[in-house]
Amino acid sequence: MYHEASFQVGARDVDPFNLCRPSSMMDFLQEAATGAAVELHVSREEMLRSYNVFWMLARIWYRLDTPVFWDDKLTVQTWHRGSGHGASMYRDFDIFRNGKTIGEGVSLWVLADVETRKLRRVSDLPEFDGTSGGDRCKSRMLPKLRMPVPLETAGERRLWYSDCDVNGHVNNVHYADYACDAIGLEEVGRGQFVSQVQIGYLKECRAGETIRLSAGRQGDTFYVQGDGGEGKPRFDAALTLSPLDNPHLGA
Repeated sequence: MYHEASFQVGARDVDPFNLCRPSSMMDFLQEAATGAAVELHVSREEMLRSYNVFWMLARIWYRLDTPVFWDDKLTVQTWHRGSGHGASMYRDFDIFRNGKTIGEGVSLWVLADVETRKLRRVSDLPEFDGTSGGDRCKSRMLPKLRMPVPLETAGERRLWYSDCDVNGHVNNVHYADYACDAIGLEEVGRGQFVSQVQIGYLKECRAGETIRLSAGRQGDTFYVQGDGGEGKPRFDAALTLSPLDNPHLGA
């Protein structure tokens, strides 16, 4: 069983190179996941009402075989892998343009109590019985990122009202923007596109806080970590850049 959603890359979704921002691509995937949750009757509102829990994104990864540009029309298909992972659940994605597969994604979600933030076993919920993606389920797992290179300070980021979502913490997609800022994508991204991204959400961030960004590079992959004021990691990220061989591809 899968859910399908369509998106058009708009002006606010593209960067100075006319490429779809990683944060917008992640937003498309999460919007598709939200639609799937509504279809399965496990939306945020229904989870709060029935179990006093809400969904939290733990990790997300996607890969693009080709760059995505302004005005491209995308289709995202998504499905979950079943509820046999205890307190977590994997959700997979395929990304299409003009009927052709151009990428894929994987996300890892947990259910947390709205008051205590303690995790709830997803396998206890009957709503997921018999609704997985079956043979379409991917095998990729999302372990915690390990930084293979030393990271250097890349600046600080003050968090504001405009960063936050309905759960009261920084919206998941904004971390992709923070990571792009930390590596200086406006410079290192010339002639390239972000072909692969993984972000891990380690601890909630809220308006009024400041996070310290650190970054390092190994080959074509950049690593980023954001630490809170207490000195502990709040998120980590890995972004891989690939050559933009044909700047008119997909236009």
